[in-house]
Amino acid sequence: MTGPANGFPVDRRALLAGAAGVAGSLVAGLALPAASAAAARGRYPANWPDPEPYGLADTRTDLWPRNDNSFVLPLELRPRDRELGRVWIRDTYVNCFVVDGKPLYVATGTTRVPGLPAAGPWNDGIFLWLAPSLRGPWRLADTTAIRSDAEPGAEKGAEKGKVWSPEFVGENRPGRTVVAPWQEYWDDHGQFGKRGNAWAPEVHYFRGTWYIVACMGDHSTKVGSFLLISEGGPEGPYRLAEGNADKPFGDSFVGGPSFIAPGAYHHIDGSIYTEDDAAWLVLHNHLYAPFRDDMEDIVPTTDLPLFQQTPYTPEPYLEGAYVFKHGGKYFLVHAAWDRASTNTDGTTRNAYDTAAPGRVQYQYDAVVAVADRFEGPYSERWTAGVGAGHNNFFLDHHGQPWATFFRNPAAGYWADPSRVGDAAAAGVVRLEWTGPEGNRLYAARRPGHGPQA
Repeated sequence: MTGPANGFPVDRRALLAGAAGVAGSLVAGLALPAASAAAARGRYPANWPDPEPYGLADTRTDLWPRNDNSFVLPLELRPRDRELGRVWIRDTYVNCFVVDGKPLYVATGTTRVPGLPAAGPWNDGIFLWLAPSLRGPWRLADTTAIRSDAEPGAEKGAEKGKVWSPEFVGENRPGRTVVAPWQEYWDDHGQFGKRGNAWAPEVHYFRGTWYIVACMGDHSTKVGSFLLISEGGPEGPYRLAEGNADKPFGDSFVGGPSFIAPGAYHHIDGSIYTEDDAAWLVLHNHLYAPFRDDMEDIVPTTDLPLFQQTPYTPEPYLEGAYVFKHGGKYFLVHAAWDRASTNTDGTTRNAYDTAAPGRVQYQYDAVVAVADRFEGPYSERWTAGVGAGHNNFFLDHHGQPWATFFRNPAAGYWADPSRVGDAAAAGVVRLEWTGPEGNRLYAARRPGHGPQA
């Protein structure tokens, strides 16, 4: 999340310059973010008691994205989307910024190429959509002036809205790298053939510059997070940060599927957190690092610092780490699989367990913890959204908090043949804040769960 105190992500210089109209109403919204009528009277929804013991998943339907608290974004279709009738997307990312005194919404995520069922073993990069409001209209970023057939060295025939791709390697110039060698497509001449895919992009607007942080996925020569820096608007053109010329951020470690070459796997799912004039890289699933002032690399250190967390026992595999500041508190979001199993009495157990025989992936949830400081210590986690894992939290231009979701088609509830047609969608769900005492964010629950004085 980007902006002053990570409340509403505003262009502070535009507001300080006296931007009027919409910007003025946004500043008013900053004074009381996400204020409902009840909150304005000093009353907030209550925290729910947590399932016990710690680590059990909360499966109550109030925490699901529903018709009354969520919707799928009407993103402009690309030619490849017309058969499905909507955009197939994972790892949905949405945010709202103020540019020239007006709200600008951005949306992106992990997409696939025509003919492939998923975003691997290769995909063709990162697409971006823009809108003046959360409801739209959502238009593909206009990249036609950047990549046209008349521009020497530009990718010919690149689709509108595509802001970065391994295809753009031909745009590299001395002193300006767009695609590093480790990000280029390659062919293993056997098991997978063409390989190389970009994952989980996020768009940030910081100190007047647009950035994209993303990850080269499991089928890439090197797997890990990288930063793109725009030399124009949100549509680009983007170049690669200097610190990623040879590798992803951080050091490599043992991990990933067996088909990844030893030493090629780095920390994935990169995110950016900014506050005032400082920025940090957040990495899967417990690391962070400050960026250099010029944003060309992270500050060098022997070992990346770790968030102080309250882990489950045992700690399962977590993904999609994201930090959001709201109400003066820091919220650390993770994606965790709720695995269903059978208790000795025959009842169903839903928990954020490690994988084991008899434990079946059920829902890909968003679990959240809260702290007084960015680095922690963070509280015990709670289920904030059922099936809303690998998301981000953001504020709309009225100060209302939202989370994204995408309905994971890889396994579990949304992989069922009766539902998979609605999976991999760009969704947003309204959040509710339980106030300065409760300090929790949940997917907006149905009315009637009781206010807190």
